[in-house]
Amino acid sequence: MHPFISRILSNVLYYSPTSRIHSWLLYFGIQTALPDSTQEFAPLRNICEYLNALHIYADEAKRGVVRHVEANHFCSHLSKDVRQCLLYDSAAKNARLIGVEYMVTKEIYETLDPEEQKLWHSHEFEVKSGMLVLPMPASHASGPSEWEKLETEAMRQVIGLYGKTWHFWQIDRGDTLPLGYPRLMGSLTEPGQLNLEEVLKERNERHGVDMERKRRLREGIQEPGVSGNADSWWKGIGPPSQDSWS
Repeated sequence: MHPFISRILSNVLYYSPTSRIHSWLLYFGIQTALPDSTQEFAPLRNICEYLNALHIYADEAKRGVVRHVEANHFCSHLSKDVRQCLLYDSAAKNARLIGVEYMVTKEIYETLDPEEQKLWHSHEFEVKSGMLVLPMPASHASGPSEWEKLETEAMRQVIGLYGKTWHFWQIDRGDTLPLGYPRLMGSLTEPGQLNLEEVLKERNERHGVDMERKRRLREGIQEPGVSGNADSWWKGIGPPSQDSWS
């Protein structure tokens, strides 16, 4: 990038109340030189991806109870095999940090101990159902159709990842602080577990998401298959109960 343009973008970032512009630039591989006074926030400046999806409480799913919560993922890529995401209850500047999610490729996942594998969830259904989305930035000038092309390409990578997710703050039950121990979270794996159209109606309206359209756009994405130990809470082989934690 030309140094003059980089300086302009850096100044915009310096006076911006959020890192949204920087995240959008990073997503498309555009690096900007940040002023020295912002270097203490260096880890946050590597956030380059914003995902929105539902999480379910793994321990409760094991008992047949599907308690869910919307999670806004702000992710950085540590390498081509490992991602880490900060989870918030919204995308607003005063959003509450409710958890973290780590994502790894199948190659990394398969090296884990079998008991460790049971703590991780797949992303196949999240992608193919249209539930997992990359909300379009307001600054994206090319319009929704072009953004959906970029989103669909991103989903080709996400579909094969495995996630390990912990929530600290049970906002869905009205907690005003992060109370008790962290909760292991998972995801949905099939249509009958939850009425997605009903549960995500407000989310879809807020972000202009047409899940049926996304399902059609993602039909060509190949499903890599899910490990037998992943999503263990749905399979009756789940990790030890967390009842004593809360």
